[in-house]
Amino acid sequence: MALTGANRVQRVEVVAAPLRKQVIELLRDAIILGDYQPGERLVERDLCERFEVSRTVIREALRHLEAEGLVKLVANRGPVVSATTIREAKALYEVREALESLAARCFAERASNSQKRRLVKAFTQVEAAYRRETIPDELRAKDEFYKVLTEGSDNPIIASTLRPIQARIQMLRGLSLQAPGRQSASIEELREMMAAIDRGDAPRAGELAALHVRQARIAFELMADKQPAPATR
Repeated sequence: MALTGANRVQRVEVVAAPLRKQVIELLRDAIILGDYQPGERLVERDLCERFEVSRTVIREALRHLEAEGLVKLVANRGPVVSATTIREAKALYEVREALESLAARCFAERASNSQKRRLVKAFTQVEAAYRRETIPDELRAKDEFYKVLTEGSDNPIIASTLRPIQARIQMLRGLSLQAPGRQSASIEELREMMAAIDRGDAPRAGELAALHVRQARIAFELMADKQPAPATR
């Protein structure tokens, strides 16, 4: 019988990316997708077996994810998956709405033709990921889309402010995208924003970016109400 969830083995591939980076990405995806629930202990031995790597690599990955806010150290329990409260989620969405709206406005006003082509390409990748209906691919594609958007805004403070909370935003996004109809609605919202950018309508691009985040927040709250209480094991 195939193993699923937190019990399955995920062999790290021998590729150019450093082993530590691969494990960080795999463990981050596992947390965001709910293989490990908020409050659940992350046992080093179990993680070594899952990813077939040494404890040293696992400890480095856990320290990195702690810095991202996905993992926290609890006295007498060790590392556990961080739990985001509704209040914290609301604060994160407020920050997203303000900064991503600003990024869209600035991009429409300042982006070069080359940056606009990159954004179109990134949006095409988002569409392709959504058609495959694989949440990890969707999250990575959205990350790239917003990376291009913030770079083209010509405002480095936007990117530097979002970067430290990006992993926590991903966790919220991973849940909101599971809401019924959210994926198709998300694509349409972004498509309208892209059209406003193409027209050079900066105010409208900002409004649509803000609307996109507000709709994501509604979807998150819908799904959050259905989630079990944080684990204590």
